[in-house]
Amino acid sequence: MSSVTDKAPAVPLRAFKHTKIIATVGPATDSLESIEQLIKAGANGLRLNFSHGTNEERDKQIKWIRKAARSQGKPVAIIQDLQGPKIRLGDFEGVITVAEGQNLIFGYKADYERSGVIPTQYDLSKKVKRGERLYLFDGKIQASITSVKDSLIHARAANEGILIKRKAMNVPDTDFGGDIITAKDKRDMAYGSTQDIDYVALSFVQKPDDIVQLRKMLHNLGSTAKIIAKIETQEATRYLEEIVMEADVIMVARGDLAVEVPAESVPIIQRQIIELGMKHAKPTIVATQMLASMVDMPEPTRAEVSDVSTAVFLGADSVMLSEETAMGKYPIEAVKTMKRIVHYAQLHATPLPRIKEEGHLSKGRAISSSIIRLAKAVEAVAIVAETKSGATALEISAYRIRAPLIAVTSTDRVAQQMAIVYGVKSYVRPDEKMQATKLTNWLHRNKVLALGDVVVTASGQHPGVVGTTDTIKVRIL
Repeated sequence: MSSVTDKAPAVPLRAFKHTKIIATVGPATDSLESIEQLIKAGANGLRLNFSHGTNEERDKQIKWIRKAARSQGKPVAIIQDLQGPKIRLGDFEGVITVAEGQNLIFGYKADYERSGVIPTQYDLSKKVKRGERLYLFDGKIQASITSVKDSLIHARAANEGILIKRKAMNVPDTDFGGDIITAKDKRDMAYGSTQDIDYVALSFVQKPDDIVQLRKMLHNLGSTAKIIAKIETQEATRYLEEIVMEADVIMVARGDLAVEVPAESVPIIQRQIIELGMKHAKPTIVATQMLASMVDMPEPTRAEVSDVSTAVFLGADSVMLSEETAMGKYPIEAVKTMKRIVHYAQLHATPLPRIKEEGHLSKGRAISSSIIRLAKAVEAVAIVAETKSGATALEISAYRIRAPLIAVTSTDRVAQQMAIVYGVKSYVRPDEKMQATKLTNWLHRNKVLALGDVVVTASGQHPGVVGTTDTIKVRIL
């Protein structure tokens, strides 16, 4: 069967990235040539931001991504990032100057020039309550809500500043009551369910039930996409482990998060999320401003290099570029720079702590633990694992072993979803006996594996059946 992985990789095993790179497609990269360059530079996943653009533009971008990935023999994950409730100021002319202690009035789609009421793009009057905090313009102006009357929000500014149209609003104390999936999100999900989408990212997650609701909607649409929970609200930080357990992937969306919680707490939350991801075998993504200076400059700052390196040291599955590749002047250079940082950090990282194996282990976790111990004992250069759904690969990856994990599956969808998972290199092959062994032989013939290499293979007696991994072998090529 023909697949995106019919070509052998041109890089040796030691050059495989463990921490993967996700790039955002935007005006700066809106062409087949640019997408080919992003993938060639090191992008393993491409994010489509559904806050902008049309379905016609998405049609082209999805086709370009799949064509570029196939030409390079590399599975690439496509992420549909839903807009969520657009909690932003509306349109008005000029700049609004705000004084400390000033009373401000906000209204959904209000006409500021005629009424003096500051417009919003989302009707917050149905959600907020007196005494709750309201942060404006990325937290530059802080205010407290004094009353909500006749669909208007009255607030008192705690400091002076300015307001510009369409800037973000944050309400860290407000409970949306599960109402974070908008009508636009539902339309976008319906469109995405007809396209070759691997992941759907849900914005402004507050509680685990938000993931449950989205999963029901995707199931009803017949979508096979997995769910990324974006942690960017204060409410979500109260339910971190429950959200991690419910979602398929977790993204630390540090932009809005740093407004909703004290900025100094964001690195701690990031570390907690990555550790929880490893504990529950759920991939994690670190996002926002990783190489922000490269929007305008050809080189990152030292602090940004340190930031990306820290994500690698902590064991993040992926690091993500947003504006850098969507709107920046140096999108391809940003991916190349991130790849260079990831490789260097990976080379010099100290081994991550072992997962604590407390109490009764699940069958999958017990098998994965045995595979890891055996691979270390025989100093295997790689683990080759059969995985129908991706679960086996996720369990092994959670141990953050230094040896590459080569996953063999029978569907492009699973191979593409595994593209953003720590240490995993995926191949698509038919469901058959000795699938892992045959792939190992093919990699040997194509000089990815060498004579004398020691490899651990994990397989099952029932190819194509989920959850049947039961055989571990050591092979000396």
